[in-house]
Amino acid sequence: MGWLLCLTVGLAQAQPPVQMDALSIQRQEEGWFLATQLTFELPQAVEDALGRGIPFFFVAEVEVFKERWYWADKLIARQERYWRLSYHPLTRRWRLLASANPISNTGLGVNFGQNFDSLGEALAAIQRVNRWRIAELADIEMDARHRADFRFRLDLTQLPRPLQIGALGEVDWALSISRSQRMTPEPAPVR
Repeated sequence: MGWLLCLTVGLAQAQPPVQMDALSIQRQEEGWFLATQLTFELPQAVEDALGRGIPFFFVAEVEVFKERWYWADKLIARQERYWRLSYHPLTRRWRLLASANPISNTGLGVNFGQNFDSLGEALAAIQRVNRWRIAELADIEMDARHRADFRFRLDLTQLPRPLQIGALGEVDWALSISRSQRMTPEPAPVR
């Protein structure tokens, strides 16, 4: 009985693997933009696999819905961002590829690639989501209620098969967060 109580207290005090600062969605002249700051540390098993040259993939998704009381909410817009993080042991450099489309293991079709000297610098680039256009102005009706659903996760489906099998059900590998935010039709204040 005593160990069950200790386990329950330990679970209640555990921090979620991914934390998010305020999720900001603003209307500007060019459209609707999302910004947030994520905070997470990679589990030791993920860092070990990265150090051996296995790439890891992260995905951020946002869906904008028009809320309807009489029917299911209507999907207005959907945007995705993909990151591929890898370590190159020969150069001792971290490589981050970013794209609006899924990234294959070949890296072809990638929009943006950057090298980093440390894992912390590469993770900081993934954790900072700034000025991401999630919808056009015309997509959002001013007299209707809209909400944006944001999700971020480590994509385990793109790992090599043996790692996928080992990662299933492992709490250490579960890096994800989701949050919903109501969208307000007023434009952002000019600074």
